[in-house]
Amino acid sequence: MYPELLAHIKRYVQLESYEEQLLCDSIELKILKKKEYLLEAGKLCKGDYFIVKGCLRQFYINKKLNEQIINFGLENWWIADQDSLLNKQPSTTNIQAIEPSELLFLSEKNKIVLFEKVPRLESYFRIMMQKAFVASQRRIGYIFNQTEEERYRHFSSLFPDFMQRVPQYMLASYLGFTPQFLSRLRAKKQ
Repeated sequence: MYPELLAHIKRYVQLESYEEQLLCDSIELKILKKKEYLLEAGKLCKGDYFIVKGCLRQFYINKKLNEQIINFGLENWWIADQDSLLNKQPSTTNIQAIEPSELLFLSEKNKIVLFEKVPRLESYFRIMMQKAFVASQRRIGYIFNQTEEERYRHFSSLFPDFMQRVPQYMLASYLGFTPQFLSRLRAKKQ
């Protein structure tokens, strides 16, 4: 059994014990070392990953060969390249462990079977997708409507512990500015 995942699901839907067992039987544990790739651009994303422990980043490499982080994944969250999964095409993003990480892998094939056997899981995943969509909308809104300094202050007030877990250049990439700008902001704060 996977207590972290089951506790997370219980926050949104209630499963019977046999449904929990079906889910757990459909999942496999994946361990990543720091800097190890979960997914590389050009490869097919084969399922969703629930993060039990650790921190991951999802990023593009732009035309200037710079990394552009679009997403971080922390404990009790799911990560995948949804475009690759939905459209069955090679991924355009990379997913890499920032810290040693433990993940639970649910293949797309197993997820479809589970949705038929356990309809409440489909409700759970719909809620997760809605929450992820809202988070993306908010992030886009912050990028368009806040100054760089406002974005930094807002993010650091919401996620002070997270700020200590990721390198400064990754945080700058996610927030949409340069590491040098972030250094100046942090220096000004002190």
